[in-house]
Amino acid sequence: MKKTISGIRGVYGKDLNLSDILEFCGNFSSLIKSKKCVVGRDTRPSGSIIKETASAALMGKGINVFNLEIAPTPVVFREARKYGAGLVISSSHNPIEWNGMKFIIDGRGINEQELPQIIKHKKIPESKIGTEEDITSTYTEDAKKIIGSIENNPKIVVDIGGGAARSYAPELLRAIGCDISILNEDLLGCSRGPDPTSDELLELTTISNKKEIGFAFDLDGDRLVVVRKGKKQTPDVTLGLGIAKSLGLGYKDFVLSTDTSISVEKFIKEKGGTVQRSKVGEANVIDLMLKNDAQAGGEGSSGGFILPEFNYCRDGILTSGLIASMLETSEFNEILNYMESYSQIREKIKVDSNFHDKVIEELTSKISKEYSGVNTIDGIKGIIDEDSWILIRKSNTEDIIRVSAESNNEVKCKKIVKDALKLVNQSYDKVR
Repeated sequence: MKKTISGIRGVYGKDLNLSDILEFCGNFSSLIKSKKCVVGRDTRPSGSIIKETASAALMGKGINVFNLEIAPTPVVFREARKYGAGLVISSSHNPIEWNGMKFIIDGRGINEQELPQIIKHKKIPESKIGTEEDITSTYTEDAKKIIGSIENNPKIVVDIGGGAARSYAPELLRAIGCDISILNEDLLGCSRGPDPTSDELLELTTISNKKEIGFAFDLDGDRLVVVRKGKKQTPDVTLGLGIAKSLGLGYKDFVLSTDTSISVEKFIKEKGGTVQRSKVGEANVIDLMLKNDAQAGGEGSSGGFILPEFNYCRDGILTSGLIASMLETSEFNEILNYMESYSQIREKIKVDSNFHDKVIEELTSKISKEYSGVNTIDGIKGIIDEDSWILIRKSNTEDIIRVSAESNNEVKCKKIVKDALKLVNQSYDKVR
């Protein structure tokens, strides 16, 4: 089981059980000052029973539950702004047998100070039983006010991936004026995996040749991958396009995760903007945004653009609308052309979580000797030159070590990753 600010995740029935749901939700109730909590879930088979259990646990501690049923993470976050708290039953991009919970307070994900209050064993006093009420969301109407209307009726193909975006994403894109066709609306028979950043998206890439653009979502709708003219774009491009739109709106202050493409940072600075870097993880990006009143930003690795004025989370659905509104504009083509000269590679190695810290400690010693520029804000990041870097960090969501690299030379980027993977394996063999 993974217990981080990104949420609690595990394989349902193996290391994540209903007793865990009861305990964690009971603990979460102590953080809900409004005594109101919006609850939604993605389309995983275990989602229904976990949602019912979570709702019962919250009501048992005096929390009034407002049920969205199947709803993407961004929709739950948006509604949680109104009610004070939210709970998403999902493990986002993890395999189908996984599930979990994302906790929302005051419209944002929990931070590192709040996480221990949810995961530690404690006794929460009983209270008057809360109520439960089904609600609908105004997400589409709210998002349309941000995006506006599109006059040229662009043809767009949307790969839902069998997830919770199945009604919300097409509804929003149609509402702003797009001509939509849909792939993989249902989980049963879906032609791809739950994580569009790692899947080849073969069906979408083929069909995108006949459309102006293609969008692929993960199971809970916070990740978005762009496919253009038969080519899957890196997840950093999703963020880059969101940033370009923000700059066009006059925004200047941004926060990017430390694993986001250097090309995005350079683009922002060339346009007169400022950039601060945070640890990887949506909650870490948001936390730095709040501290510094940043106007936009996100995570390149997860295809996650964040617009705080609308949502304190990665919002793939809103981002798809913002990108659609940019099609065939100078901003759209400029950022794509700018980012094309950079290569990003992201790999992962399965490493027992019990050894994560020891592996990173061992690697820090080795990399600090190899590169003159080293950043330890999250794992270990070696700065090779102004256009090249390597980042090795433990995952917040899986039992893996992530290796990310970038360079303006593709051959060089591949060698950087190959050498780093060798180092990780050597360090793992040494510490276990």
